[in-house]
Amino acid sequence: MKKILVTGGTGYIGSHTNTELIEAGFDVVAVDNLSNSNIEILDGIKKITGIKPEFRKTDLADAEETRKLFDSLGNIDAVIHFAAYKAVGESVKFPLKYYKNNLNALINVLENMRHHNIKNFIFSSSCTVYGQPEKLPVTENSPIPEADSPYGNTKQISEEIISDTVKASENINAVSLRYFNPVGAHESAEIGELPAGTPNNLVPFITQTAAGIRKKLKIFGNDYNTPDGTPVRDYIHVTDLAKAHIAALNRLLNEENTSRFEIFNIGTGKGNTVLEVVKTFEKVTGIKLNYEITERRPGDAEKIWANAELAEKTLNWKAEKTLGDALLSAWNWEKKYRQLDK
Repeated sequence: MKKILVTGGTGYIGSHTNTELIEAGFDVVAVDNLSNSNIEILDGIKKITGIKPEFRKTDLADAEETRKLFDSLGNIDAVIHFAAYKAVGESVKFPLKYYKNNLNALINVLENMRHHNIKNFIFSSSCTVYGQPEKLPVTENSPIPEADSPYGNTKQISEEIISDTVKASENINAVSLRYFNPVGAHESAEIGELPAGTPNNLVPFITQTAAGIRKKLKIFGNDYNTPDGTPVRDYIHVTDLAKAHIAALNRLLNEENTSRFEIFNIGTGKGNTVLEVVKTFEKVTGIKLNYEITERRPGDAEKIWANAELAEKTLNWKAEKTLGDALLSAWNWEKKYRQLDK
């Protein structure tokens, strides 16, 4: 059984990927500092898979903690690196917090991979590396402009660090998955998106508003050059995204990669406005949302969606679930977590 280290393993995407890894027959070690996640999520993974992943609480931005972690783990076949701060708006306010955490954690993980001769690395990247593209949809060869936010810049810099590390080492192979906008929850409603404090992402803000936890959903700007004035994003179901990691992992483990560092867009190939997401949620749940239009949020791009043909062709992966599927699953998770049906 191949042993996979998953950093950020109790986070939103990490927990769903752990579930898919276990169901695919991998042995998982989840690592997290629990700064924006809850250890209870491991119980949800066990309810789905029958297996509770091994967990190590570690601050990967701390070099000594990271060294002790890797020294204690024994043989690891691959690392999937999610651990990072991820709120665009917060990164504009607190850039050094983002550079310190996101870059130090990556460097510490890569250093320890080299020391322990761990060969396979999958990086959680983002469509924010494309900024506001001039041409849509974006491909993996689209220009990488100056970043719109410190968060986006950490993803750009991280990919450069990975590229340089791969070139300098004889045995590390890496894949960077540039996600678009993950939404939804596992169909069991045992795990889902559970941000600490006020959500920075649209869908948990929607579900918390529907649940009465938030009085009103804020939509940041309606004066963009889009069909209804609100920003356009490519919303991908988190389970589809998790499965992309299995495809990338198998490609590395089976030594099918054609270069030492490969990059793939992971999206649906379709864009939706924020208001379209609101209306779709209302349609699939029957709940009317209370929302207001506010000022634009610093760092937000106007519109972006993926060309994901390379992942489809190379990884034999394709997003299968609809936006309606994702929003209904997110609401089912919110209801179950808040015990709203009792």
